[in-house]
Amino acid sequence: MLDKIKNKCKTSSLKYVYYNHIDDIPHVNWDIINPENNIFLSLDYLKTLESTLSSSIRFRYILFYDNDIPVGFAAAQLIKFNSAQLKLQEFPCCISDTIKNTLFKNLDVRVLVCGNLFSCGEHGFVYNTDYISSKTAFESLSDALREIRKSENSDKPSFILLKEFWPESFDHSDYIKEHDFREFKIDVNMVLHMHSNWHTFDDYMASMRTKFRTRVKKVFKKSENIIVKDFDAEDIEIFKNEIDNLYLSVIEKADFKIGKLNAYTFKNLKESLDQTFVFKGYFIEEKLIGFTTSFVTNDIVDANHIGIDYQYNSTHSIYQKMLYDYVDLAIHKKARELRLGRTAEIIKSCVGAKPIEMKLYVRHGNSISNTLLKPLVELISPSEYEIRNPFKLQLD
Repeated sequence: MLDKIKNKCKTSSLKYVYYNHIDDIPHVNWDIINPENNIFLSLDYLKTLESTLSSSIRFRYILFYDNDIPVGFAAAQLIKFNSAQLKLQEFPCCISDTIKNTLFKNLDVRVLVCGNLFSCGEHGFVYNTDYISSKTAFESLSDALREIRKSENSDKPSFILLKEFWPESFDHSDYIKEHDFREFKIDVNMVLHMHSNWHTFDDYMASMRTKFRTRVKKVFKKSENIIVKDFDAEDIEIFKNEIDNLYLSVIEKADFKIGKLNAYTFKNLKESLDQTFVFKGYFIEEKLIGFTTSFVTNDIVDANHIGIDYQYNSTHSIYQKMLYDYVDLAIHKKARELRLGRTAEIIKSCVGAKPIEMKLYVRHGNSISNTLLKPLVELISPSEYEIRNPFKLQLD
């Protein structure tokens, strides 16, 4: 029983049930609450993550009920990392030495994360606004997450982290602060809002100023020998070793090294999500030198994991080509926006992406430590960045 339904509890407003395994969730109830079909909260996607990463990450799922009507759900992960797994000098926001030394130095940090470690955006909590208010929803989420934390007898997490919310959600998500969560901003998410007049990549280039249009042409000239192929699951299996090595070369540069994905994960995602998950391989002659992945759903293209053989990057402009290929994909899919994620703000702004601030919330499990956490969190601020505007006119 312990491995199935973990507990049934009731907040002052909602009843909730939480589960340790995706197969134990009543799928009908989960799907009712996900009408917009957020792919990162779909059971197929979550099941792939769980099957791939359960050796290093523990997964928890919560269903909320109002008078036995399913009104919300949350996906959470229990992770553990230490200071050796963090490149603190490249942490995804400016963190003072005080925080580094206080929170991370020589520590194993255990965190209960409500959200998705492998994508940016609101992929942790959904609730039905026709039935419950935001105040009730976040009160119930706080109660459920704190109950899960208490129930972890071994490796009990020190922190609860909610990641991460778009600006239009701040008025709602800020209700979590009434339950002793501290807010902080992280590095911006670079988002390209697609213009309605971009029917082809040439249309996109025509909207650019000469300097940036010339830049695109130079990138394509340097990368003209690269062949791009759409991969199916069988292709991913054939090139699995190369994919793992290419992904590792990028992960080694990353700020976090927690539960990295691999070719097996990508293959499973392709099998379960089909056209929603796009995997492109980049070849020079017969050699795989890079790959990109993205999720296409609800008129949004979400650029995700990439792999690069960096010895070819300067000579063939692989990364810049990948960014332009993402734009081309978004045009082809008639997307409303292309989400390129955090980091590399300048080069992404040269593509036309604009910075969107995002907010997280954190709470320490110990009330005294949580009080001490407030002044430390207030010292966190997003990294400074520069951006460029490649377009002739200000586009909506």
